[in-house]
Amino acid sequence: MKQIWSIAATTLGEAIRRRVLLVILLVGVVFIAIAPGLGVLSARSETTVLRSMLLGIIQMTSAVIAVVLTVYMIPNEIERRTIYTILSKPVQRWQFLLGKYFGAVLSLAVMMALMTGVLCIAYWIQQGYNAQGLQDLLKAPVMFFVQMCLLAAIGLFFSTFVSPLVNFFLSGGLYLLGSTFSLLFQDMLANPNAPGVAKMIATVVNVIVPNFAYYNIQNPIINPQVVIQDEFQNYVKIMAYGVAYIGALLVAGILIFDRREV
Repeated sequence: MKQIWSIAATTLGEAIRRRVLLVILLVGVVFIAIAPGLGVLSARSETTVLRSMLLGIIQMTSAVIAVVLTVYMIPNEIERRTIYTILSKPVQRWQFLLGKYFGAVLSLAVMMALMTGVLCIAYWIQQGYNAQGLQDLLKAPVMFFVQMCLLAAIGLFFSTFVSPLVNFFLSGGLYLLGSTFSLLFQDMLANPNAPGVAKMIATVVNVIVPNFAYYNIQNPIINPQVVIQDEFQNYVKIMAYGVAYIGALLVAGILIFDRREV
């Protein structure tokens, strides 16, 4: 464990020093800070617009950070030849990969915590202090964090055997597919009139592609009239789903990386 956490701490330091990640984070923070002023541009409820904008900015910024953070992790270590120095010490390949992943998770936690802090300040400035409103609002960033941990696992998995550019499109594409089309595939499976081939394809996609839409819980937060049945049980279920998928991706990545020539 000592080796894993040492690599994770080093990865966190490297992420904080990477200018591109800091620029992405700064852009997200700036947009969150000015969001209260943009809410008045809409004719809809100001609270609804503000919540929607704040949560949308955090999710989009976090997704970009998660992808950019992980697609270069393994290729950069190989290109800079630092991986040879690390692996020459009493560090196994699986420890190296887990250390990199936990470092990415820590980096995401720090950056998302910063954006969430700015979110709370922006919401308080616009709406005044509302403990219940803030408590409800903070549920989304927590679920987004689990979602981004899953996205980071995908990016790290692909980084073990593809180039950063290909990885960027693969990870981003799977994120869009799992966020946008998952409900479409579920409706197709539930439709008795859908062709058998279409149902087979939908089944395969649902099994292989992580369902990122599970973590998009903005709707009941933005629209209080929408209620999630058995909310706590639902959150536990989707967290367990994410942990299981992350575990499978890390095991697969370790097996591939262990057989790779570096």
